[in-house]
Amino acid sequence: MDYKKAGVDIEAGYKSVELMKKHVKRTMREEVLGGLGGFAGAFSLNKIKEMEDPILLSGTDGCGTKVKLAFIMDKHDTIGIDAVAMCVNDIACSGGEPLFFLDYIACGKNYPEKIATIVSGVAEGCVQSECALVGGETAEHPGLMPEDDYDLAGFAVGVVDRKDMITGETICDGDVLIGIASSGVHSNGFSLVRKVFEMSKESLDTYYDCLGRTLGETLLEPTCIYVKALKNVKNSGVTIKGCSHITGGGFFENVPRMLPEGVRCVIEKNSYEVPAIFKLLAEKGGIAEDMMYNTFNMGLGMVIAVDAKDVETAMKAIQAAGDTCYVVGKVIAGEKGVDLC
Repeated sequence: MDYKKAGVDIEAGYKSVELMKKHVKRTMREEVLGGLGGFAGAFSLNKIKEMEDPILLSGTDGCGTKVKLAFIMDKHDTIGIDAVAMCVNDIACSGGEPLFFLDYIACGKNYPEKIATIVSGVAEGCVQSECALVGGETAEHPGLMPEDDYDLAGFAVGVVDRKDMITGETICDGDVLIGIASSGVHSNGFSLVRKVFEMSKESLDTYYDCLGRTLGETLLEPTCIYVKALKNVKNSGVTIKGCSHITGGGFFENVPRMLPEGVRCVIEKNSYEVPAIFKLLAEKGGIAEDMMYNTFNMGLGMVIAVDAKDVETAMKAIQAAGDTCYVVGKVIAGEKGVDLC
């Protein structure tokens, strides 16, 4: 008896690391010390000393049951972008710059080429957010997971000068809400998605005219990364007073998280075009509108609050990052919360 016969292939692990090295290399920043393969990722904090009062920010998340679609479609090169996005977008929400990322892949069996493909997506997410992939773990779990299954999660660390933190404390009556477009469902609500649509290769390969592509291609579209857009707004001289990442819990849970007491947000549902995938989900699943807005991002992955005088400048900065944005509402005096009208 040996470890391989017990279900863990050490040699496959070595091969996975060799195959992923070229992807990891793309993400390197000058602060990274050493190479892939050490016991710990090393990252110099020398630049942080230039800040008046540096604050470290952290975020950890996964892709939820969206990975099920990757299994069925046998497409594994974008799910890593989702894992990175879910972490770095939260850091960006606080005004931070993501510095480095670590991934964790649990699998039933280590197929080196598949693992390397997953990591290629993680690396792409890191490139998009300008953070370094400094390490990770691939854990083979024979007997705990089916051989072809895996789960993916990640952890990111970022930094912000205290004076630049987005806290929501100064949001007030009269501020304007700008919504930044999502790329689709992102990585939340897939447990409901999987109840609405049959999760088979045939179903996911079905072409829908309203989507302009197959259902699977639409649902597997990776989560938008908003790091560059928010950085552009900051560099334009605009103060982002509040920022909400529209993830699990949709609008009703996430928008109030950026608000101080005494104000509420009013979001106009007709201020932008809701993407076709959400209309299709509501129709096929018989899902009430309130539940849709309480589960999905409905086409807006991020909502920010700015002073009315800064709206035009902020929107130009977001567009310069390649993102689409809309004025979607306003802040009014009242009980903390959100109204959709």
